[in-house]
Amino acid sequence: MGNRLSKIYTRTGDAGETGLADGRRVAKDHPRVEAMGEVDSLNSQLGLLLAELDEQQERWPGLAELGEILAPCQHRLFDLGGELAMPAYQALEAGEIVRLEAAIDRWNAELGPLRDFILPGGSRLIAQAHVCRSQARSAERRCQQLNALEALRPELLAYLNRLSDLLFVAARLIARRQGRAEILWQAASPTG
Repeated sequence: MGNRLSKIYTRTGDAGETGLADGRRVAKDHPRVEAMGEVDSLNSQLGLLLAELDEQQERWPGLAELGEILAPCQHRLFDLGGELAMPAYQALEAGEIVRLEAAIDRWNAELGPLRDFILPGGSRLIAQAHVCRSQARSAERRCQQLNALEALRPELLAYLNRLSDLLFVAARLIARRQGRAEILWQAASPTG
């Protein structure tokens, strides 16, 4: 593959602009850069979740399947970031959305119907899956904002939407496989 970066700092962004892969220079708070940043943050949070899943597999072997399904998502998020950086580039395939949907359906069948709202928590792993879910929603919102200005491929938006759904179901599955009760939302009692 060769060297992609020979120098980490370039000083070209010191004035608040950054270069896109297609050669354009844009402000660092441009909606495209914001979307790229949110996808990068999601990828970092997902990396933390995968590391923690890996560390806990010996204690809870049922967690291995989650890592197998989620690990490719880091690569696909990198592809998605590439598409954001190079609008003419297309790397994310529609088959990836189908792959996520199949996992959601399989895991949901094990979990059964959802009857209450669930709060993040119960274990560190469950909470981290919810952090990833909320970060996926944030990335989706940023991409939608960009899409309103510069059209994105529908696959990018659908992928982020499905990934957030997958992470929600993953949080529930982690709770089940760790033998933890889900933290159910309790409505405030009426005062008066």
